[in-house]
Amino acid sequence: MIRIEGVGHRIGKAQILEGIDLTLPKGGITALIGPNGAGKSTLLSLVARLEPLQQGRITVAGLDVARTPTAALARALAILPQNAGVASRLRVRELVAFGRWPHHRGRPGPQDRDLVEGAIRRLGLAPLADRFLDQLSGGQRQRAHLAMAFAQDTGWLLLDEPLAALDMAHARALMQELAARRDTGRSVVMVLHEVNHAAAWADHVVAMKAGRIVAEGPPDTVFTPAV
Repeated sequence: MIRIEGVGHRIGKAQILEGIDLTLPKGGITALIGPNGAGKSTLLSLVARLEPLQQGRITVAGLDVARTPTAALARALAILPQNAGVASRLRVRELVAFGRWPHHRGRPGPQDRDLVEGAIRRLGLAPLADRFLDQLSGGQRQRAHLAMAFAQDTGWLLLDEPLAALDMAHARALMQELAARRDTGRSVVMVLHEVNHAAAWADHVVAMKAGRIVAEGPPDTVFTPAV
């Protein structure tokens, strides 16, 4: 599980998060929902250590995020942020292969190659695998970055608005892929703006507003008229 205890975060004088205490369950999909500026992306970045922790404590599968060596943390969780920028002259297969770096450290083996090719197939990228990223549409690039995160093959997958550039068919296909991870005991935490997707697919929902938690629990306890 992920434990978040007493987490606060400021940018300049602005209080972005305040008094966040959460336990995110292992297995299934946890959706972070809320309006713009609620602090969802900031919280996800703190869990993944993309931002330094200013206040409180976060552990992922028992690993203290602030103290765990980067290589060990990268084997426990993978993250796809909102704006994942890489060199445009990479080919899709090369980008996806970067997901295996924390495991092989420059010496890929058969298992690494199998996971890369499997991620390419699962995201429907086989016909595009040898294309450069700058030859792809925005939605295709998003799927390539998702495949890189899938190839990392971690127990926790953190996704920040992964559906933003996807059409309806690919959004549904991605949610089906993520839901299938339940059977492997793996866990997904994702920021979603489309509450219908959260209601349909999430096992656990965290609703945020103005840097605080306003509701959390199974979808049928969060998606109520009062909330």
